[in-house]
Amino acid sequence: MIRIGILGDIGSGKSFVAKTFGYPVFNADEEVAKLYKKDKKVFKKLKNLLPKYVSSFPIKKKELIKAVLENKNNLKKIVKIVHLEIRKNMRLFLKKNKEKKIVVLDIPLLLENKINDKKDVLVFVQSKKLDIEKKLKKRIGFNKKIINSFRKIQLPLDYKKKKSHFIIKNNFTKKSVRKEIKYILNEIL
Repeated sequence: MIRIGILGDIGSGKSFVAKTFGYPVFNADEEVAKLYKKDKKVFKKLKNLLPKYVSSFPIKKKELIKAVLENKNNLKKIVKIVHLEIRKNMRLFLKKNKEKKIVVLDIPLLLENKINDKKDVLVFVQSKKLDIEKKLKKRIGFNKKIINSFRKIQLPLDYKKKKSHFIIKNNFTKKSVRKEIKYILNEIL
């Protein structure tokens, strides 16, 4: 099985690119959303850690945002709890898809949390800053401070770009992204 890890800035279109590969995708952001809605164990851990902010189940994202805005160290605490569960879910995903030729890992902190494998094919999604800002502003609950807090816990984009085997220039059109993905698949298969 070939594992493709998607890297890039927040809002660069990593999830769009991951889906466009046409293989099973492990999307960490979607998994986190499921945890907040369904996992009482995660709720209890977060409530114990952040009782001032986390009040009831299911976990409300805006409560966690408030916790991060009031104290940036809270982000690290949240990530520590949530990423343990994300790793478990990723292992289940890999086990379930072990017969597949390729799987795609859409995990924002793939390198930071050392979730990647040495053999992973790393693809960096590069987008223009202006396009990223426009896309982020359209997101529900857009908050510049939160975005900046997340960027601070991420490795520099230049480092991620250097570590990558391929770079996809994402101008947010399916045609150009498909063309670049086709090239990557021809190279790795």
